[in-house]
Amino acid sequence: MTTQPMSAPRLLRERPLPTVEDTQREADLRQARRTLLRSPWLTREANPEDLRLVRRRRDELVAWFSEALGYQLQVETDTVRLRKAPLEGDGRRPLMRASSQRAFTPQGYAVLVCVLAAISQGRNQVLLDDLAREVRSSAAEAGIALDLEKVGDRRHLQAALRLLLDMGVVVERDGTVEGWDVDERVQALLDVRRDRLSLLLDVRIGQAGGAADLLRREAVPSAAGGARLRARRMLVESPVLDVGALSEDQVQWWRRNRGRAAEQLQDWLGLSVELRAEGAVAVDPADELSDRAFPGRGTIAHAALLAIGRLVERRRAAAQALPVAERARQTVTRAELRATVDDIVAEHGRAFAKGYRDDVGALTGEVVGLLADFGLLRTTSADDTVELNAAAARYSPRAVEREAPTLFAQVDDRLDPVPGGLS
Repeated sequence: MTTQPMSAPRLLRERPLPTVEDTQREADLRQARRTLLRSPWLTREANPEDLRLVRRRRDELVAWFSEALGYQLQVETDTVRLRKAPLEGDGRRPLMRASSQRAFTPQGYAVLVCVLAAISQGRNQVLLDDLAREVRSSAAEAGIALDLEKVGDRRHLQAALRLLLDMGVVVERDGTVEGWDVDERVQALLDVRRDRLSLLLDVRIGQAGGAADLLRREAVPSAAGGARLRARRMLVESPVLDVGALSEDQVQWWRRNRGRAAEQLQDWLGLSVELRAEGAVAVDPADELSDRAFPGRGTIAHAALLAIGRLVERRRAAAQALPVAERARQTVTRAELRATVDDIVAEHGRAFAKGYRDDVGALTGEVVGLLADFGLLRTTSADDTVELNAAAARYSPRAVEREAPTLFAQVDDRLDPVPGGLS
């Protein structure tokens, strides 16, 4: 009889506890990542504390954005630029005018490009009237109709300048651009920050043959690395991931790695990722990563919330019987959507703004726009239908109307004192 030699006892290696420095480092990196995703352009004048934080963790942040999202982070002495890549087919977040928070129109974008062309080829200092002439020349060369005798086009030019002033690319040395759109006597001497202008301009755009070509160049591949980048970008930027928007290779990667991806976004950014059969939704518990929140306040937000609740309830049973790939998006006719908003106004109109009570068509259009902005609805090539995303079911509310308590009644803190409130 032989005996087997006893193996040596195996020692368990314990992971060392994080030090105070480790904890602070992770907190700094998480805050810096969130800041840059929310505000990809930072300057010393407007964001001094954020700029110092990013500069302090520069190397780690540059590496993380490149590896985790495929983004390029440029950190200079007094300016930081995070160059993002566009999500294919995602035109829901247009450039906004700082003064009015209205979106730039196609003509406004064209004028902005002409301003950038003019200041990139001109002097480091320029008078406002001289700049206007150079912009007009750039527009003519590009075949863009621009008449600065018209108030509308002058306002486009002023909006472009206001944006560049807010970004610190252009600086008012003497005088101001305010009022130039309505008074030709307004004059200003402007400095051009060429170091910041070089950060703002993207040479990739000049190399593309058009919008479709640019999106194709920026599209991630279907291999595992591309699937990882695309899934993370969708959750960070959208924040709805719909498996129907992924290629077959990307879907396979997502199914295998979605749990790990959710954990990583929690660790890296503090996002809570809710996993569902149809995809995922990323939620920021701190309500900081977006400049817009859903659900929100006001007539449009309340009507939108009530509308998706009713649309979801009508489709819930039938959708659950479908394969996952088919239930991710459900077709809704615009006629049904309009009728739904009609019913909501009839039931809850006393809590809505009077202008929308009197114009349900306008309210319906605003509801569609808001839900499309958040990826819960998607307009289609057909004029008479839209598509409802399965993620809308997460926000399906139950409306309860309660009478407001009188001043003499004992108030129950659990009750919503606003008539027609949502619960």
